Amino acid sequence: MKTLWILFALLPLNLSLSSGGKILVFPADGSHWINMLKIVEVLHARGHEITVLRMSPSCYIKESPLYSCIDVPTYTLRVFEVFVSRQLELRLQTDPKTFWSRMWARIQMRSLSVEHFTTFHQPVGDLTVKILEDKDLIQRLRDTQYDVFLTDPIIGVGTILAKYLQLPLIYNVRWTVLGEAHFSIAPSPLSYVPFTATELTDKMTFLERVKNCIISVLGTYTMQATTEPVYKPILKKYFGPDVDYTAFFSDADIWLMRNDFIFEYPRPTMPNVVYMSGFQCKPPKALPADLEEFVQSSGDHGVVLMSLGTFVSKLPAHITEEIAAAFAQLPQKIIWRYLGKRPANLGNNTLLVEWFPQNDLLGHPKTRVFVTHGGTNGVQEAIYHGVPIIGLPLFFDQPENLSRLKSKGGAVMLDIAVLDRQVLGDALKTVLNEASYTNNMKRLSRLHRDQPLSPMDQAVFWIEFVIRHKGAPHLKSNSVTLSWAAYHSLDVITALLSTCLLFMWTFVYVGRYLSRKIFMRNKLKLEMQWLRHCD
Repeated sequence: MKTLWILFALLPLNLSLSSGGKILVFPADGSHWINMLKIVEVLHARGHEITVLRMSPSCYIKESPLYSCIDVPTYTLRVFEVFVSRQLELRLQTDPKTFWSRMWARIQMRSLSVEHFTTFHQPVGDLTVKILEDKDLIQRLRDTQYDVFLTDPIIGVGTILAKYLQLPLIYNVRWTVLGEAHFSIAPSPLSYVPFTATELTDKMTFLERVKNCIISVLGTYTMQATTEPVYKPILKKYFGPDVDYTAFFSDADIWLMRNDFIFEYPRPTMPNVVYMSGFQCKPPKALPADLEEFVQSSGDHGVVLMSLGTFVSKLPAHITEEIAAAFAQLPQKIIWRYLGKRPANLGNNTLLVEWFPQNDLLGHPKTRVFVTHGGTNGVQEAIYHGVPIIGLPLFFDQPENLSRLKSKGGAVMLDIAVLDRQVLGDALKTVLNEASYTNNMKRLSRLHRDQPLSPMDQAVFWIEFVIRHKGAPHLKSNSVTLSWAAYHSLDVITALLSTCLLFMWTFVYVGRYLSRKIFMRNKLKLEMQWLRHCD
């Protein structure tokens, strides 16, 4: 009887495993794959069959029993390394106290960004054509009869391939080839929705709204200029000349958005947008014994963590010396993820490591502050665990992420161009000693956790929803089928204005005509009266 009860208890699980769907995944590499992998792990555990189209060689996407791999030729991540290095050089050369120095640095960084994204997307476009022209691969993918296509739209190849295979499409998204995802799918009034990279809040003065509008125009033009020349010819060749470029990349069944309104400012959204900020976050696991011993040795002072993410594992020597000197002044213990040359003035309280379990350390009760570059994953983990941040933003979305957290009272932002032991030391003492930073992050953590389903459960539910119903067209707004002019009703406004102008012209014309007629009639009448009078 006990065995029978166990079999009955496992029956729902067996049914779930036997009815799993076939999911085709085209991820972006780097940190984007790290959080895509979290979803893949859960989908595999629920019995789904997963195939990953892997850009090979890949630095991150390894062979795994969780999924099968199909390798496709690709570009190298070296393009990122060069970009990051040049961005860091420009930041270090900038004098933040001089207006013209800041302006010149911004111009150079924008130029570098345009160059980088062009260099980045061009090989992706070439890869897209190679995949579409590979008849054996396309036939293999069609014969497998996948139920859904999951991709990261920061590169365009996944979207194009999903449309070509006519599969329901799900985005794991924060950025698309068109820019920040919300601006692609939902109304975004610039009066209270800050555009990307402005570092503004939703409460803007008049001048800030002017700045927001100008940067919106420049930013939109930049993204169009760097991606349209790559992807538009592909769309024209494989989907026809009438395909609208913006609508094409905005037409997905479900958008799994990697942020939420704990982090984001309130703004309009759409029914097929699912917010899953912090979906990769988990309760902390036990630390390795040696790391736990080091953490416990901090006593009541606690621990400070520092990591600058995947691409910036080391900094120029003079900066690391200043950081090490600032850390050495603290009573706290420091765990610093760093791969460069060991600073000469490294304090006895500082442990240099090549890698550490970031989520587990952030969730440790002795962790006091997180010094970070402001990547999305790290910021979300800090919110989840309620740890205040000292931010050293370098590039991409990092300044924007940190400015939002700063506006909510959970972070201090520093400029790496003026970073020294005094600046960093003062920031550390401020965050460590002023309880408001920790309290604000704890409040954000409580808000983040107080929801009926975890972010991961929501993401998985909607992926399986699309599998069950062969898509989610009833959730998609018809706005994705409209041109820019039609979306903003410019055609309607033009027609109404034209009608009004025609009516006004007709009214004036008829009025002038009738006035002339009446004038001529009166004139003729007067002349006749005068002639009769003369007679």
